[in-house]
Amino acid sequence: MPSTTPHTKVAIIGSGPAGLTAGIYAGRALLDPIIVAGTEFGGQLMTTTEVENFPGFPEGILGPDLIERLKQQAVRFGTQLISENVTQIDIESRPFRLTTERSSLTADAVILATGADSKWLGLESETHLRGHGVSSCATCDGFFFRGKEVAVIGGGDSAMEEALFLTRFATKVYIIHRRNELRASKIMQERAKNHPKIELILETEVKEILGDDFVTGIHLLNNQTNETKNLPVSGVFVAIGHIPNSHFFKGQIATDDKGYVLIDDRYRGSVSGIFVAGDLHDHHYRQAITAAGAGCAAALEAERYLAHELHTNVQKG
Repeated sequence: MPSTTPHTKVAIIGSGPAGLTAGIYAGRALLDPIIVAGTEFGGQLMTTTEVENFPGFPEGILGPDLIERLKQQAVRFGTQLISENVTQIDIESRPFRLTTERSSLTADAVILATGADSKWLGLESETHLRGHGVSSCATCDGFFFRGKEVAVIGGGDSAMEEALFLTRFATKVYIIHRRNELRASKIMQERAKNHPKIELILETEVKEILGDDFVTGIHLLNNQTNETKNLPVSGVFVAIGHIPNSHFFKGQIATDDKGYVLIDDRYRGSVSGIFVAGDLHDHHYRQAITAAGAGCAAALEAERYLAHELHTNVQKG
């Protein structure tokens, strides 16, 4: 570990579209940003095959390729990247102190862009086929299932929204839920139940996702009768929730009851000098483009904050 702790005007935690876009803007503003990228670089886009809805790529682009381009653009403007995970942030000190597994650094402002992870079923076949018929985002991938039958796993509002969206493309949408009734709001339940393309399969669990190179079906277990059956589908959308990556600052920065960071209309967290972008606070849109836009806004706000702080300190001096 070096004898002196590195310091930056802006530290960005996270390396998805939000963090990398923040790095581009902070770099162009000559803030010498450091992105603490994490050991799983790039976030959820690294497991996404084709991205067809990011502006500027009419032919589409692979998720990892989009991340690589964003990274190169950030580095071009002087942004440094550290491939470590932040384990702790000291918001009481000024400058802020960030601790990683192997080192630490200080920053005058911090942009949190650590995103949120989808909850998964935990099946080996699910992991193997992720990006090859298994998805957690209907708005991202539904287009690829035109004229096919798909399944949505879950029973909450998100699952109903995913299923209803998928009816635009799929010929049939099965909603698989392990309980005997849905958890979704009544209005969302009614919309799903009354849709001619949607069929509910309750008290049923997914035990295996079938297919070698692409999803061909799911193996189901009725948890009341213990009957099993294979259901042929071309896509599986897991909609059992998300977990925001806010554990390393839990209790220090205001979040809602699910752990999503609360912000004002200028992407500021509850602590002065802390800014937030992407899925860490946005659990409504969860798109690469909205995350990138939030990263831009957070960097601009951080730049204004630092300029104000410098002006205030000069006046005090």
